[in-house]
Amino acid sequence: MDAYRALLSTAQNETGLSDFGDQSFMEGLQILASALQNEAKLNATGEHLLTGRIVSSLKTRLQVEDWYKRHPEIDQEIIKAPLIGISLPRTGSTALSFLLAEDPNARSLRSWESAQPCPPPSTVKGVDPRLGIEHSRPKGAQAHVPSSVTGPAECQELMALDFKSQIYLAFAQIPSYAAWLQNADLTSTYEYEKRVLKLLQWGYPTMPWRLKAPSHLLYMEHLNAAFPDAKFVMTHRDPTDVMLSVVHLYADYNSKLSDDIDLHYPARLNIETWSEGIRRAMAFRANGNDHRFFDIDFRTMQQDPIGEVKALYQWLGEPVSEAFETGMRNWWANNAENREVLAKPDPATYGLDLEAVRPLFAEYTRKAAVWTKR
Repeated sequence: MDAYRALLSTAQNETGLSDFGDQSFMEGLQILASALQNEAKLNATGEHLLTGRIVSSLKTRLQVEDWYKRHPEIDQEIIKAPLIGISLPRTGSTALSFLLAEDPNARSLRSWESAQPCPPPSTVKGVDPRLGIEHSRPKGAQAHVPSSVTGPAECQELMALDFKSQIYLAFAQIPSYAAWLQNADLTSTYEYEKRVLKLLQWGYPTMPWRLKAPSHLLYMEHLNAAFPDAKFVMTHRDPTDVMLSVVHLYADYNSKLSDDIDLHYPARLNIETWSEGIRRAMAFRANGNDHRFFDIDFRTMQQDPIGEVKALYQWLGEPVSEAFETGMRNWWANNAENREVLAKPDPATYGLDLEAVRPLFAEYTRKAAVWTKR
């Protein structure tokens, strides 16, 4: 059943536009739509939320292409030397991104513009109405990470415009899409992300971008092709803590959108995904790219977050202004220091054997200890 065709038509009808641009997104859309229909066992909430997400992404593509048609000069924008976070999930990378977003001389991808980049922010007069949009996290899901509509977002929403994004794996159990995604070519995904970043930057003074998404680990060669002058920041944490945390997160999200989930599936999925992601990232670093990485230990970040950002900026050769430091201290005091500590779930709930996980990350653990030694 061609479920994806109805999604395309809905987006076109709701926007009055017809050109989706490059057709690279079609394969992922078709595989995703089929997996959601045949594997996900979505409840009414899941059907509504994920159908809405897909249509929203399609509408955004239509709108992006329309803006480029009317303003081809957008393509002349240059995305220069972004700093990209590529860590395992649950390693403090989100808190780091919020600290970096306090820099008045850098540019983060904000949640509201990630979810709805059109019209380009520079064309909106007065208070942008998108500042009032709600987060797309399932209602009732725990606050697993810091979040704010005006705060920074991961690249996942922009990657979803090419329908190659792990955001769908967090919401639904769709093994056929997961297997396809792990070995997909994301060259077109990152090129389209850059296309949207140009649109968001258009009309503003050029500033260095701060971007991040854990799934970049799996696609470093494709990411590097789109952003060859990028530098990378990598946060590190005990992989067993990472796996337990991310598996619990996936299970929590899955359970909001389906009444029939396999609690052991998130463990299988995440162990395979992140052990392969780390393997690929280490290979990329070893292939002449190690000098492009700055490494931060999770424990050190918890103890001295401002000091770690200052060290990062010294490595970048950029100053930490007084306004930047004040903003970071205020954010940390109001958020990270007061964040509720959630009880650790029982690994057995998810069929997760942490001792079996350790050998899969043994080489990474050894390297991380060296990388973070300063």
